[in-house]
Amino acid sequence: MAEIESDIEETLARFVTGLAYEDIPEAVRHQARRALVNILATGFAGCREAAIEKAFKVLSSYSPPGNAVLVGRAERCDPLLAAFLNAMAANIHDYDDTHPRTVMHPSAPVVPALMALAQEQRTSGRAFLTAFVAGAEAECRIGNAVSPAHYARGWHITSTCGVIGSAIAASALLRLDKRAAVSAIGNAAVQACGMVQALGTMSKSISVGNAARNGLISAHLAREGFTGPADVLDGEFGFIRLYSDTPNPEEVTEGLGERWEFASNTYKPYPVGVVLNPVVDAALELREQGLADPAAVERVTIHAHPLLRERTDRPDVESGRLSQVSAQHAFSIAVLKGRAGVAEFSDGAVAETKGRRPQIRFVDEAERDIYSIQMRVEMNDGKVFTAAVDGARGSAANPMSDDDLSEKFRRHAESVGLRNVDSLLERFWRIDESEDCGRIFADCSAEVRA
Repeated sequence: MAEIESDIEETLARFVTGLAYEDIPEAVRHQARRALVNILATGFAGCREAAIEKAFKVLSSYSPPGNAVLVGRAERCDPLLAAFLNAMAANIHDYDDTHPRTVMHPSAPVVPALMALAQEQRTSGRAFLTAFVAGAEAECRIGNAVSPAHYARGWHITSTCGVIGSAIAASALLRLDKRAAVSAIGNAAVQACGMVQALGTMSKSISVGNAARNGLISAHLAREGFTGPADVLDGEFGFIRLYSDTPNPEEVTEGLGERWEFASNTYKPYPVGVVLNPVVDAALELREQGLADPAAVERVTIHAHPLLRERTDRPDVESGRLSQVSAQHAFSIAVLKGRAGVAEFSDGAVAETKGRRPQIRFVDEAERDIYSIQMRVEMNDGKVFTAAVDGARGSAANPMSDDDLSEKFRRHAESVGLRNVDSLLERFWRIDESEDCGRIFADCSAEVRA
């Protein structure tokens, strides 16, 4: 059949359908556990945001009844809607994991799809982790193949590549054969969408939710013999060439199964766009030096990767959602509060910095790492503060520890009234030992507090 003639698609499908738990290095398996703990933490943090409430209200009225868990909520729903809403919640604060080379968030589209499946069919923890790694690894590699032009062009890479990663992960857990896995990839790739223009708005979360749900649908369709297009990744009008001005298709398969892109995953201490991590670090450092009031600042100069200016030069944000991608707000609220948690990027926090955000001059340095900045702050009284961040907290050079991720999970699980949090956390760290991990995910449900 023409649908499975492409070398890239066949190689990728062979990898996904043949991958065994024992084939994955322990370091990569541990990365998957870290990513799982982290993505559940961000799901708890985002599960009751207004966008989730509105989406649930609208979509649940059109959905069949079901028993799939919504993380941090008491309601249950059908698996497809659960995948959609859990992915939205996990990514809504931009608080989830990051693949540094592509700035994609690999886990948000993949884990919710697998969670839904694990509650439909008995799934061991080992099978879950194997499918997770397969989907996330493929997703990151496809992201490499279209980067950097893809994201720079304005495609929301978490969503566009995420739907394929979700489909591949679901294919692994459904134990599709190679032919069906190729079709799942094709079914997913034709649904790739998401725009950077939507960052900072509720609409951004639609494409992330769709990535999880539509990837799951793609694998289910493929299992029933629903075939996809030939050469969907590497064809003349395939995903890689269509979505990138600088396509590098060899990135998908080179070293596949030997060099693990997913192993480079990083995690966020702050709920902001990843390029803002060093800005927050620097602002907190300057606060320690005595900088207390952003309104007393004459000018801030930041030497940074161009992506900081391109994505976060937003001095006039009016909402908490947009403040997560505003350098001006991030700097100001960190100086004011001495912290940068979810509450510091709310509508109320935005009101506190309005009229107090200083002018920022960005100096683009393309050779800089996105986690590195130099900051100079000139005060109205002539005083000058400086800070240099070579590796922001959460970067590969300054990573969050397992304990840090556990505390992140614990804090946000407790915030939605979850019980027995320490016991649940331990079960996720030891998910490999579970014979039915769907039961662990079921315990992520919470009673809605009055």
